[in-house]
Amino acid sequence: MTAILTPMASGSKTPTVRVTTPNGTVEGFVRGGVRRFRSIPYARPPIGLLRLRAPQPVLPWDGVRDCTEFGAAAPQRRRYRVLGPGRVQRASEDCLTVNVVTPDRPSNDPLPVMFFIYGGGYLLGSSATPLYDGASLARRGCVYVSVNYRVGALGAMDLSSLSDRDHTIDGNLFLRDVVLALQWVRENIRTFGGDPGNVTIFGESAGAHCVETLMATPAAAGLFHRAICQSTASGMAVPAESAALYAQKFAEILGATTESAADTVLRATPAELGAALDALIADIVTNMPGGSFAIGPCIDGHYLPRHPIEAMEHGEAHRVPLIVGHNADEAKLFTRVLKMMPLSESALEGMLTRGGPGHRDRIVAAYPGYPERSARVKLAGDMNFSTAAWQMAEAHHRYAPVYFYRYDYAPGALRMAGMGATHATELLAVFDSYRGAMGTMMAGAIGRRDAVRVSNDVQRRWLAFARSGIPGDGWPTYEPPDRAVMVFDHATRVELDPEATRRAAWEGFSLTL
Repeated sequence: MTAILTPMASGSKTPTVRVTTPNGTVEGFVRGGVRRFRSIPYARPPIGLLRLRAPQPVLPWDGVRDCTEFGAAAPQRRRYRVLGPGRVQRASEDCLTVNVVTPDRPSNDPLPVMFFIYGGGYLLGSSATPLYDGASLARRGCVYVSVNYRVGALGAMDLSSLSDRDHTIDGNLFLRDVVLALQWVRENIRTFGGDPGNVTIFGESAGAHCVETLMATPAAAGLFHRAICQSTASGMAVPAESAALYAQKFAEILGATTESAADTVLRATPAELGAALDALIADIVTNMPGGSFAIGPCIDGHYLPRHPIEAMEHGEAHRVPLIVGHNADEAKLFTRVLKMMPLSESALEGMLTRGGPGHRDRIVAAYPGYPERSARVKLAGDMNFSTAAWQMAEAHHRYAPVYFYRYDYAPGALRMAGMGATHATELLAVFDSYRGAMGTMMAGAIGRRDAVRVSNDVQRRWLAFARSGIPGDGWPTYEPPDRAVMVFDHATRVELDPEATRRAAWEGFSLTL
């Protein structure tokens, strides 16, 4: 990495650092033992004639581009853009950027690249979220990259079926965004000290689902070499016929006719598009119980030829080593904080009937006490998250090494709140959040040692996997009949098929219509 260190302007003692990439020179800053470059554009702004079109590579620039501050998040509700007390990230359609964090002391050899994709149900999210800083991973020996991609109606809803003679709308925009960002990594990351031949993609929730989808996306071939899926979501791939139906309903909510649908969508403001999407989702929940999600990757037969799990089953996915897993109490977050998951008996029954009576009866039998609340919460967590992890492992292990985990660790504060190791809590370990004041606040002075130990173990294994495709010692590959699972907890251990009854109950079930 060729870099030039200079003092920051306005008398600050924080030095800046410049790197010359194939597109131009960027200026970041050095702090806390790492070099940070924020909001480097990887695509032209998707505005004007490029709105709702496939992203185009960024044009080179002259001079030095200031990359010391975060730019805009993709358009989404204001409450999703809060970065801290009194800090709200601005939103703009001009949002296609990456952030790069590297060790302050460059390595003699290129470092492995860890490329993070945020979650948020394809409705929200930003790489500027403080949790996703990535400095701790970079200090341990990698080049960390986080990506912004389009969400909601402007990026994750397939409106391509509305195209007409005068207007072209492309599909799978968010997926194309991430592929283009990975192409940017291939062409630029060496200038930051990274190895373009050793890229690990990882993400959580919808970000993990994006990782899962990239594994089945032909355009992503060769752009990454390992994958980590943390609590990948189920049922978020939309069949083309469903996407077309939702697109038509969406245009009608905006007040369009069949003839004016494309023009209406292209002219609508982000706020109008967001309100229409909210109305569409509410309509699906009310009138189409058990229907597929309205946003997410579209199985269009060309950019995404098959459902990702189906592609893995047929050996058509990219045959890269994979870490995949889920948390012990996935759904509890949605009972207390994000009340976005259907947990009522009627809602669950509507979703269970997709697979027919045989599926429903077998699945329910695996949850003693159903329909009591605790059994419904466990069933909902498996339906929406664990099933996807099990299905991926069962399909992919035949073609590449798979390492399965379950994250059980929960500090005292989460246990007292009744949430346990709920959805997204493994991110606190992946990004080493327990080391500072948060560790004491959530785990207490004594429990903080356990929290830091779990963080160290997770980070050590994620980085070992990024370097070599093997997540350290003592973690066997996942394959029948043993189906080894690494359980991260106060006493981390390997268990053999610990959820065999529940896993087997969901075989053959799919949330994708």
